[in-house]
Amino acid sequence: MNKLLVTGGAGFMGSEFVRSGVSKGYKIVVADKLTYAGDIERLREVEKDIAFYKIDITDRVSIESVLKKEQPDAIIHWAAESHVDKSIQDATPFLETNVKGTQVLLDIARKFEVKRFLNISTDEIYGELKEEGQFYETTPLNPNSPYSVSKASADMLGRAYQRTYGLPVITVRPSNNYGPWQYPEKLIPVVIYKAFRDEKIPVYSTGQNVREWLYVSDCIDAVFLILEKGEIGETYNVGSGEEKRNIDVVKMILGILGKPEDLIEFVTDRLGHDFRYSLSSRKINEKIGWKSTTKFADGIEKTVKWYLDHMEWINRKMQG
Repeated sequence: MNKLLVTGGAGFMGSEFVRSGVSKGYKIVVADKLTYAGDIERLREVEKDIAFYKIDITDRVSIESVLKKEQPDAIIHWAAESHVDKSIQDATPFLETNVKGTQVLLDIARKFEVKRFLNISTDEIYGELKEEGQFYETTPLNPNSPYSVSKASADMLGRAYQRTYGLPVITVRPSNNYGPWQYPEKLIPVVIYKAFRDEKIPVYSTGQNVREWLYVSDCIDAVFLILEKGEIGETYNVGSGEEKRNIDVVKMILGILGKPEDLIEFVTDRLGHDFRYSLSSRKINEKIGWKSTTKFADGIEKTVKWYLDHMEWINRKMQG
């Protein structure tokens, strides 16, 4: 599998995959609509090494023309609308991109007989946990937001195409990613930006909600191993095992920046806010030999430093 079509390759996680893929010697073709969260700047260092198509994955004719021209061996499907708050305001773009777009890609992948289709899902499709327990690949899906419903639909579509048509789909369900180049609507870059500017930092409710944090380069390493070693038709959770309350993440960032905790401002909770996510990554540990290597304390230090070094970029994004 030498040539890869990467959807959403100008996004936060997709661009990390593209940069890593180029360094590994893969031929990379990127398809990205360049919505507000996409940015070609993330690909500047590899722009001469990739083929780039500004394209909407719901555009069947255009997607088909790219596959006909490029003949990729595999599709790595990162493209998605991903911000829960925006899905609460308007679910329509999430259903269009995440459900219809995935269906279009699956249909065309089937037509061109790709050798692998990695369908990138999320831990949010499982719903929520209380204080105890973990999500396993066999846990029934129970999504609670319009975003997670759209991702659950895309997840199930992929597995249905594998079962019905024999399309070589592998499903990947990562936990919350963080790291360089993340669009500043997500918790960690928002906190860094506002704390740097001595602005109030909004935290939902009392900040007790728990997430499992995975450094983005660790996630990408897992996806490449799944591409190379994963079994068709299987699903793999990809988590770090490092769970943090949102309030503790905020306080860690403030500590790194030397900012006071009175910048924290508790705000009305998100509608339908899931309390906790926690993945069992035992399957990928045992079957594929992957385990995350970046401790959260180290990863958050690197992330804060990256944003401080790239404040011009985050300023442009926030102003836009």
